[in-house]
Amino acid sequence: MFEVGKDILKHEYSSGNARTKMGRRLRGVYIFFVVCFFCFGIRTLYFASEGTNRVRPSDGGAEWLVNRADIIDRNGDILAKNVMSGHITLRPQQVKDRDAVAQLVHEVLPYEYSVSEVLSLLNSSRRFIYLKKYASDSQRQKILSADMPGLGVESIQARKYPKRRLFAHAVGFVGNDGNGLEGAERVYDDYLRDSREPLQLSLDSRIQSVFYEQLSAAMQRYQAKNAMGMLMNSRTGEMIAMVSLPDFDPENVSMDAMSNRLFKPMRATFEMGSIFKVFNTAMAMENGIHKEYYVKEPFKIRDKFGRVAATISDIRSFKPPRPNLSVEEIMLHSCNVGSAQIALDLPDGTQPEFFHRIHLDEALNLEFGKTEKPLTPRKWGPTERATVSFGHGISVTPMHLFLAVNSMTNGGMYIYPTLQKKSFGPLRGERVLSDDISARLRGIMFRIAEETSAKQARISGIQIGGKTATAEKRINGKIDKFKNLTAFVGIFPVAAPQYTILVVLDEPKGTQETFGLRTAAWNAVPTTGKILDSILPLLFE
Repeated sequence: MFEVGKDILKHEYSSGNARTKMGRRLRGVYIFFVVCFFCFGIRTLYFASEGTNRVRPSDGGAEWLVNRADIIDRNGDILAKNVMSGHITLRPQQVKDRDAVAQLVHEVLPYEYSVSEVLSLLNSSRRFIYLKKYASDSQRQKILSADMPGLGVESIQARKYPKRRLFAHAVGFVGNDGNGLEGAERVYDDYLRDSREPLQLSLDSRIQSVFYEQLSAAMQRYQAKNAMGMLMNSRTGEMIAMVSLPDFDPENVSMDAMSNRLFKPMRATFEMGSIFKVFNTAMAMENGIHKEYYVKEPFKIRDKFGRVAATISDIRSFKPPRPNLSVEEIMLHSCNVGSAQIALDLPDGTQPEFFHRIHLDEALNLEFGKTEKPLTPRKWGPTERATVSFGHGISVTPMHLFLAVNSMTNGGMYIYPTLQKKSFGPLRGERVLSDDISARLRGIMFRIAEETSAKQARISGIQIGGKTATAEKRINGKIDKFKNLTAFVGIFPVAAPQYTILVVLDEPKGTQETFGLRTAAWNAVPTTGKILDSILPLLFE
């Protein structure tokens, strides 16, 4: 454009009256476009400095520029929703009646601003001010109705989570750009951005509330470091509840420690203790081991030179009903000495093959995220084989354990979990265990809940099966006998399981009520019992 202008000015006064008049006209057109260009440039810079590119003024009936589908639970309760909101803004240089604006702002926001404070802002050199972010409907309407220059409303879409912390990890949250960053918001981001139909999850707000309440109470009562709980439909893989504490506020994630965002059932590994005896017993049954083992004294593991490499003993309170126990009784009474001897009687390679079959040696790439990879033994010598039999020397995520136990008890099918609501149908998954052995394991777990340390998980009207675990934690490579991970895994109804439940407490403390004891029977089990007592009427209504 500027090169054309040069040619017009150069030849404006060339010979010929008609040519001279034409040149003047062209020069006038050129000057007009140059002035428009500069005005446009100045106006663009002004808008940029004022932040106008972020403003979407609304009179309450405008269409949203960005849409994101709702997230609802299995019963239709809203878990996440986009709502229209807005920020009250002030542009001091555009204000005409400063006193009137100051008075109105004070009336609308009496607790935020006095008249004198507003006047100070109006007299400042600032060009753009947010007076109130996420103002209420009534506050925004008063500002819009006044229609005063310089005072306005910046309309926005805000993602709201009515249940707040209750579904923090499962539902997740979105970033400033509206895209999902964690949980279901991230996993189903494409659907949520492209669809107007709600995303229905398998989770149940009522069940989730019970888990959250009881785990929060247990965490406080036993001064635990973390608390986790999950409930899954044994046949469909639907996750009904998923809670990990501590948590965070999805509407204000910066207010909580970043570590709270970690969904520990999938992203933290632990030595899960005696629940591994379920797998040890299954291997013994598969390999036809029927003999009894002497369990009255500690068991010494010897190396190839005959030297004692390790000594396996049970907790002090363990008192075997008789010196020799069968495979079933060793699991029933949670005997470490017996479990170690069973493991050493298994054919070489049995444990790593079995753990691979039930995915305890690999990261799980689940529908709603990837788990951490378990930490398995580098070698499978006698000591490793013995300790792994009762859940030491191998670290897995609670989700790994949860899904593996489910496969042991639901008829032998490994089911991958889902966050999407499904209809009932035939059991589908990977066959990892025979139905006969699965039934035998359920029988032992029923006796555990009826006769031993899991009694406090029993609920009248339904048969519960379960297994407890109390594992001494490994801190900086060394066992700390004063720090435990306690857990209880349960199945119900035992005859034909429909649900699997897991409750985990990390480093619970003994209390006066527990006589100073901190084993699973005194914390994880009663916590599970309280959860079951509240949710069973909801599950079988």
